[in-house]
Amino acid sequence: MKPFTYLIPKTLDEAISLFESHEGRSAYIAGGTDVLIKIKERKLLPDYLISLKHILGPDRPLLNADTKELYISAFITHRTLERSTLIQRTYPILHDAVKNIGSVQIRNTATIGGNLVNAVPSADGAIPLIALDASVNIYGTKGMRSIDLIHFFLGPGQSVLEKGEILTEIVVPPLLPRTGGAYIKFGRRKAMELPLLGVGMLLSLDEDLATCVKARIGLGVAAPTPIRAFSAERFLKGREVNEQTLTEAGQIAADEARVRDSIRGVAWYRRELVGVLVKRMGFTCLQRAGLKHGDSEDV
Repeated sequence: MKPFTYLIPKTLDEAISLFESHEGRSAYIAGGTDVLIKIKERKLLPDYLISLKHILGPDRPLLNADTKELYISAFITHRTLERSTLIQRTYPILHDAVKNIGSVQIRNTATIGGNLVNAVPSADGAIPLIALDASVNIYGTKGMRSIDLIHFFLGPGQSVLEKGEILTEIVVPPLLPRTGGAYIKFGRRKAMELPLLGVGMLLSLDEDLATCVKARIGLGVAAPTPIRAFSAERFLKGREVNEQTLTEAGQIAADEARVRDSIRGVAWYRRELVGVLVKRMGFTCLQRAGLKHGDSEDV
């Protein structure tokens, strides 16, 4: 591995100043589970690594009591989210994702922000957050800016981050009443691997616990970036959520997917999976939306 100097700033401004001082020769590092691999593979060759781990911030997800918005520091680890009672009970779609990222050792180190910044189509953390209509806060020399997460990704390994900018926080808007969410990482084996497909779904129901008032469907490894199945979402809104409508929604989502052949799976199989998994996650959403706050279930 190429040797580098490890720098430990205490504030965002100090980190950005260090990045500018060593422009072209530096990179940010938080958990490092992606950055160090890139260095070992010589895809990234910085002379300086600027650590973001020592910048103070919330060490757990926080729910604003007034606005009901959820705030997640980008530097929080997957393991912290996995063990959070708030995430487990109120945002099970996110818990489904983070509990299956890598191993416990990786989850203890890897951060949710790093998962997003890496910007790969298979990012498990991105899909449920897209379904939750999350936005991200980004800090740089021009100050803070916010962008909807669905617009954050530009292509494989590419995002809207400009030179020196740091993703600092994820913001999830309030959930509607009677909302259920679920995410599935589908792979060839239950072990540490990238998914063949990731599907995250969120359904908000009317008082009858059957009619859909809002639908969100996020797809991973179904296009060059994480995407939403907008047509399938529009189809479900206002309709009773049942086997027939979920089957149709799954087919619409499959038609929206821009899948391709790869070493891990062929396009036609991934497209079939979209339909099957959207339907499966829809039933899980129905079940979870009908639960009283604080109840739990096995899925």
